[in-house]
Amino acid sequence: MRQSLQIAGAFVGLIVGAGFASGQEVLQFFTSFGMVGMAGTLVATALFAFLGMQIAQLGNRLQTKSHKEVINHICGRYLGIAVDIVITFFLFGVTVVMMAGSGSLFEQQFGIPSYLGSIFMVVVTILTVCSNIQRIITLMGMFTPVLMAVVVILAIYSLSSMDLSFSELNQFADPQAAAASNWVLGAFLYVSYNIAAGVAMLAVISTTAKNSKQAGMGGLLGGLGLGLLIILINLGIFSKFDLVKDVDLPTLALAGQISPWLAGIMSIVLLGMIYNTAVGMLYSFTVRFVQPEHPRFKLSIIGFGILSFVASLAGFTKLVGTVYPLMGYLGFVLIAATVVAWFRGRVAKQTEQTGAL
Repeated sequence: MRQSLQIAGAFVGLIVGAGFASGQEVLQFFTSFGMVGMAGTLVATALFAFLGMQIAQLGNRLQTKSHKEVINHICGRYLGIAVDIVITFFLFGVTVVMMAGSGSLFEQQFGIPSYLGSIFMVVVTILTVCSNIQRIITLMGMFTPVLMAVVVILAIYSLSSMDLSFSELNQFADPQAAAASNWVLGAFLYVSYNIAAGVAMLAVISTTAKNSKQAGMGGLLGGLGLGLLIILINLGIFSKFDLVKDVDLPTLALAGQISPWLAGIMSIVLLGMIYNTAVGMLYSFTVRFVQPEHPRFKLSIIGFGILSFVASLAGFTKLVGTVYPLMGYLGFVLIAATVVAWFRGRVAKQTEQTGAL
């Protein structure tokens, strides 16, 4: 169970930075649709749990060192090549978004120029990725319990201090500003881009479990944990929608309304989650081209890290609104292939059991 919880914590830590720790992503994919966006959070929870379990089990069975083997197993040889290229591209894209997010955090909370915050994140990410995989997994799970606690506080505070009713807040909903045309598509796109970004690292960390059952449990628990966080963050943002709908980091703005010290804690937690995702994405992207034991591995990390900083200068909110929806649409192929692979596995298992009788 301990290994399952480690995988779950690392899975949550990996996805949270890319998916919703800042609140900007939840705002664009769920909160912008108003009250109906809450139904989208439930759909996303179920999808995260199912897909997390399937990918973790496959990663453990294949004992993969990169996402390529898992993708080829799920999608087949030829489609797998196309999906592999897309995922590899977006691993770098999410790394860029994380560098930009770090810059926005430093600017919004501390008044430090965003480019300096991005440089800080690039440096610490490069130094960490040069470490071994087990150390990375340990670090990635470290911030998750703290984030859960802070998000619960934010949600309780926001709900208990609402100035307007949900129906009144619903008037601030602006589907035109959302990252999708409707709430159902928003939920699927949200899960799709997160899974497309997280499949590489989840497949790798799942190899540390003793068997596929343990790995699958880790993926399932991680998916449910992600769903709980989405629901709480969405409720918190929606409860104060009129106050936080125009800021880069809504969760940080919510914390600031409670007290400066909580905003300080939230800044550290956000930075930690962004760091988690940046580390996971940069590592997964680099190992797709250079194995960790290769002499050029560390040099490649430095090169890709610097390149991600340059690309991050486009700005956090803009990158979230363009990179993530595009990744989501392309990630639908991966979700469909995963469901088909699961169905085939069930059919094959039933056939074996029938034959045995």
